[in-house]
Amino acid sequence: MTAISAVGTPVSPCINICRMNEASGLCEGCLRTIDEIAAWSTLDDDAKRAVWNAIDARHAQWMAQRFDSTDANRGGTQ
Repeated sequence: MTAISAVGTPVSPCINICRMNEASGLCEGCLRTIDEIAAWSTLDDDAKRAVWNAIDARHAQWMAQRFDSTDANRGGTQ
């Protein structure tokens, strides 16, 4: 979900946990690529929304993988 400022502009997804995961190529805090981070201040609102949409998709994928992993560690579903 895109976070919007009071004036309707998408806000930065940065949460000040700035560590790039070498395996995924994503920031562990905001789930952006280094290119998305570097370009953020020059993107128009539509492009910022597109980055937010990509973050949402990455988060959903991460949650699904985490759930699958947790389920597997418990011995699967009954």
